[in-house]
Amino acid sequence: MIEVVMLLQSCYLFKGLSEQQLRCTSEISKEMQIKKGQWLFHEGKPADQIFCLKQGAVELITEIDDGFELPIKILRSKGSCFGIASLVAPYLYSLSARCAEDGSVLAIKQADLERLISQDHEMGCILMSNMSRDLLERLKEARQELKIHFKTLFKFART
Repeated sequence: MIEVVMLLQSCYLFKGLSEQQLRCTSEISKEMQIKKGQWLFHEGKPADQIFCLKQGAVELITEIDDGFELPIKILRSKGSCFGIASLVAPYLYSLSARCAEDGSVLAIKQADLERLISQDHEMGCILMSNMSRDLLERLKEARQELKIHFKTLFKFART
C-alpha cells in the first residue's frame, strides 16, 4: 500500500491530499498490467475510470477521420494521470489511450472515487482544483500551438 500511496502522491491530481485521503484512494486503486498495443479506452465512449501510470508508456490519441489517428501525447512519467473525463459530465473520454510499451497502471473506478468525494468534500475540492489548474495549463499550451500554426499559415498565404 505504501508504494501505491507514493505513486498517487506523484500524480498532479492527488497533490495536496492528506495521508489518510491518499490511503483511502489507494484502497480503491487496482494495479493492471498493460501490453503494447492494448487499448485502455476510446474517445467518445463512457468514461468510468481514471488511470495513473506506474511503468511503461501510454499514447493519447484523437481520431481525425475514419482510421486517421493524431497522436496528442505519449505519457512516460511515473504518476502521469489520464482519463480524468470520468470526473466531469457528460463522462465521456475526450481522447483514446493505447499502450505504447508494456507496463502497469493504477485504475480507479469513477464510482468508487465519487463515493470517497461524497464522504470527504475537502478531498473533492482538492481534486477539482488540481484538475482545473492542469486543464487551464493545457488550454494555454493549445492556444500557443494554435498561434504558431496560424502565424505559419499567415506567412505562407502572404508569399
